[in-house]
Amino acid sequence: MSEPMADVFANDAFSITSLTDSINAMPFVPGRAGQVVDWEEEGIPTTSATIEHDGEELKILNPTPRGGPGNTSADKPRVVRSLVVPHYQHDDFVLADSVQNVRAFGTTSTLETVQGRVDRKLESHTRLKLDPTLEFQRVGALKGVIVNADGSVLYDLFEEFDVTPEAVVDFDLDNASPLGGALRGVADDVSRAVADALGAIPFTGLHAFVGRAFWKQLIAHPEVEKIYLASQTLATALLNPMAYKTIQIGDITFEEYRGKHGSTPFIADDAAHIFPVGVPGLYRTVYAPADYEETVNTEGLPRYAKQWPMANGKGRHLESQMNALNYITRPKALITAKRT
Repeated sequence: MSEPMADVFANDAFSITSLTDSINAMPFVPGRAGQVVDWEEEGIPTTSATIEHDGEELKILNPTPRGGPGNTSADKPRVVRSLVVPHYQHDDFVLADSVQNVRAFGTTSTLETVQGRVDRKLESHTRLKLDPTLEFQRVGALKGVIVNADGSVLYDLFEEFDVTPEAVVDFDLDNASPLGGALRGVADDVSRAVADALGAIPFTGLHAFVGRAFWKQLIAHPEVEKIYLASQTLATALLNPMAYKTIQIGDITFEEYRGKHGSTPFIADDAAHIFPVGVPGLYRTVYAPADYEETVNTEGLPRYAKQWPMANGKGRHLESQMNALNYITRPKALITAKRT
């Protein structure tokens, strides 16, 4: 005789600790924003991230009389900002009928059957919901404005850090007769702007996520054709639709970004978003604790999962959640570009 469902879920395999361990052990495929950039991840015991910013600037001094008083300046106060970590939750269920008369292949254990079903649901939550949400938020952080799925703004990082974004850069890709080296010149200007924004902080290069229309005009540009048409690297990228399509111009690696939310691309077709890479501590991800009794004031984990009985005894509620915030500590270094 099979075990009653309530007895099965009383097993330690379905405790909040085991389920949370299970969902965090699943393969994490965040997408390109999580691969190109080295996000520093940490758990925090609160539901908001406190960010301290010291906006020191270089100042050119006027000469003063020898033996007289020098220039003075007031101490610039440090600015502390608190950003609430958003809560993402997906609710699901396992009905008793869904495992009635069902056995896992090669076993007669009801525990294995139910556990397999729960694990499949948790994997679906991770791959189809939580991971894409994290990637969507990270792309938003790289653009400087994090939006929600409905298009509303979660955080405008330029406003939060009280900086003015650089003017949108025009790559003039539809110019039928561009000057020689025009693209390289624009790329160099972008590199200088990023270097100015970072100050003394070094970076190893720049990366750009570009939209489809931007990419098509970029690779058709005479300057790109001249440099890259004979390149096996570019030829391979263009012939293999599964490869990440990238080309290098100056310090910038351009990559066609393919992520979408429904029919809406993460990166607008005509746009490019350029950001520095190789900067320690520039990109941050913080995880707040779940809203459970067991997790109050504990260090946050990337994901949580929990189950509990339905009121009518016909199955179990199941939920997964993520409490994550991604941000960049110097959004001034983010550059937006257009193709024309």
